[in-house]
Amino acid sequence: MTTTLSRFGHGSQRDASTVTASPAPTSPTALSPALSTAWRSCRAMLSLGLMLGLVPGLLLGSGFAMGQDRPEDTTTIHTTDSLGTSPSPAALPEDTDACQLRATGGLGVVVERADGRLALVDRRAHKVIGRIEGLGDLSHASVKFSSDERYAYVFGRDGGLTKVDLLCTRIAARVIQSGNSIGGAISQDGRIVAVANYEPGGVKLFDSDSLTLLAEVPARYPSGGQHNDQHNSGQHNSGHEALSKVVGLVDAPGHRFVYSLWEADEIQILDTTPLASGDAPTVTRFTRIGDRPYDALIDPIGRYYVAGLFGEDHLARLDLWHPERGVEPVLSGYRQGDESLPVYKMPHLEGWTIANDHAWWPAVGRHEVLMASLDDWQLERRIAVHGQPVFVMSRPDQRQLWVNFAYPDNDMVQVLDSESGDVIRSLTPGQAVLHMEFSPRGEEVWISARDSDQVVVYDTATFELLATLDIASPSGIFFTDRAHRIGL
Repeated sequence: MTTTLSRFGHGSQRDASTVTASPAPTSPTALSPALSTAWRSCRAMLSLGLMLGLVPGLLLGSGFAMGQDRPEDTTTIHTTDSLGTSPSPAALPEDTDACQLRATGGLGVVVERADGRLALVDRRAHKVIGRIEGLGDLSHASVKFSSDERYAYVFGRDGGLTKVDLLCTRIAARVIQSGNSIGGAISQDGRIVAVANYEPGGVKLFDSDSLTLLAEVPARYPSGGQHNDQHNSGQHNSGHEALSKVVGLVDAPGHRFVYSLWEADEIQILDTTPLASGDAPTVTRFTRIGDRPYDALIDPIGRYYVAGLFGEDHLARLDLWHPERGVEPVLSGYRQGDESLPVYKMPHLEGWTIANDHAWWPAVGRHEVLMASLDDWQLERRIAVHGQPVFVMSRPDQRQLWVNFAYPDNDMVQVLDSESGDVIRSLTPGQAVLHMEFSPRGEEVWISARDSDQVVVYDTATFELLATLDIASPSGIFFTDRAHRIGL
């Protein structure tokens, strides 16, 4: 079933000014020999400046080039959500003197959740090089990056969407777009930012440059269903419909977003391609996929979308190459015959991984990591670990898997061998380990220990502690190489 949605005009509430090329300089052949020599020197310097990105207006990530349109710095955003928030500035005037010319590929951010700020880090130098304040409630924050790695988009739990300039170490734009949000994603071409909202339930699409609202996609479904009264109180509307919380939002090839509806037991594909021609995006719905999808993931090539189901003993898989086949159960019966433990924290399916031709999942309510063959998606092995897994993450070369755990076992990280499945090392990075992030080629891993107010860096080959960074209440760690990977 395909549903067509209303939209806001692409580029609406957005002014543009045209950058006009200057007249061509006088040919040096018409000048005196002395001036001709000076002109050739200046031209050589100009060419070098262009190659290095040093000419004003061509600074890395400045967002425009000769002959292209650029939004005015005075563009304003008018939120259209039900909160009645006042318009927010879409872009602040740039102070180029405060910006640092540096390679963005070595940068990353660490969420300092208690203080509502980001710590900007140089992962190669193992140090904090700046901080960005005023980001709101970051208790469940996530971060995505622009394709040029200059900007970070921060999704706050308070509904805030913030665009952060990593070179200038400042907020470039910010809008409160809902009452409660849970993450977001960026389209394949980098032009659209999507936000998953709990309250009111749905997805909003924004222009990645100006944060202008492009379209709003309410997560409506018929009320009176299995979970409405228990989970969706206060979100009923006329017409016997309710709004569901949106979870597991990811980007997918073809300028699509895929996400799940917690109360509605649905997966939806949102196709933004029509926006380019001035039409509304479309939604394809997959209903009755299983009881309460709580999180989801997409595989590294963007083919399979897999949703975890809180009330089922299987996962729900959608083949995005063949959506006409519908949603299929995988890992059926993996909980049967076992008594589950109390669930202290739901595992993150975004932290699942593929390694050595197998998929690896954290089990819900169990001290186990699950291993399944990619040939038939059948459970092959249960691996006993220290506690209830939260993230199961593969080193980029797929040779190791690193696992962290929920309370009360969250002071430890364990390393699995992807070939044998055995636990080969147990580490204690600090109290309340929340997140891990590998360097792009996997020689290092950064681990946040919230209650120890530190981020530690390990060598993944020797397990040597390489560095300790003092960071207040650290949670998520995000490196800019994520900009170039599907689903991250």
